Amino acid sequence: MHRQLEALRAQVNEERLTLRAANGAVKEIVLASVVRAYRPNTLSVWGKLRVYASKLWEFISGDPRESNTEGGVFPAIFGTVLMVLIMSVAVVPFGVLAALYLREYAKAGFWVRLVRIAVNNLAGVPSIVFGVFGLGFFVYFVGGSIDALLYPERLPAPTFGTGGILWASLTLALLTVPVVIVATEEGLAAVPREMREGSYALGATKFETIKNVVVPAALPGVLTGLILAMARGAGEVAPLMITGVVKLAPTLPLDAHWPFLHLERKFMHLGFHIYDVGFQSPNIEAAKPMVYATTLLLVGIVVTLNLAAILLRARVRRRLAGGVF
Repeated sequence: MHRQLEALRAQVNEERLTLRAANGAVKEIVLASVVRAYRPNTLSVWGKLRVYASKLWEFISGDPRESNTEGGVFPAIFGTVLMVLIMSVAVVPFGVLAALYLREYAKAGFWVRLVRIAVNNLAGVPSIVFGVFGLGFFVYFVGGSIDALLYPERLPAPTFGTGGILWASLTLALLTVPVVIVATEEGLAAVPREMREGSYALGATKFETIKNVVVPAALPGVLTGLILAMARGAGEVAPLMITGVVKLAPTLPLDAHWPFLHLERKFMHLGFHIYDVGFQSPNIEAAKPMVYATTLLLVGIVVTLNLAAILLRARVRRRLAGGVF
């Protein structure tokens, strides 16, 4: 089988296409390397538009080729969006619960001040430090423990004890949790005291007041923190380089095989794709269009995710403004 495959490859490489440029220069290329052939000078306006549309669709929906310098970026788009969604699911409950405890239940004192200082300082820690922490804690400690307990038959080949989209998302969740905590605390502080006192006057307990009055009123602040966290998480690259992102991922984290969502798999990311193509490619000049297009696409995805969260926040605000307490 291997010999037949090598023979077919040799046969394909024998077929060559000879081209002559307008200045008389002649160049031969392997026919198998030709992906698309058209004569641009003979195309009409609609023909050129069809070519541009087909190349745009290939860029968005296709797989990368030639060391990521050609083809599409669909695996990177999928990995970026899925990582942001998993990060959001992880960071919002943790950040909101921490803010609720600090604002509503914790008594002012030395330890609470110390925690607030730690949260504020955490926002200034370089992102690569979070990556090193994620590698040591999530990948080696948590992932290695999961492998020892649930997948001993696969050792020494790791299943969760290596970089993957789950560990990268949790690392970014830790990186962005100070943003969610601060924004949620600001939202809780903005709730009018009259609303709390009215709830207590009707006989509600503190837990019922927080659950039914305070948290719904502070929801725009929570969504503001989520917007800021998503914007920062989608653009971070340094922590991902050591917790799960790779240059080329052959399979997506989501497929039709049980359990459908494979959180242990490595993934591609648009930010790392820009770094790899722009600074690690052997032909920088040829990779420039791919770098510019991928950068524009990453900015578009961040803006789209933020717009979705902003529209949700505006809808919540309108509902709260029209509500009657």
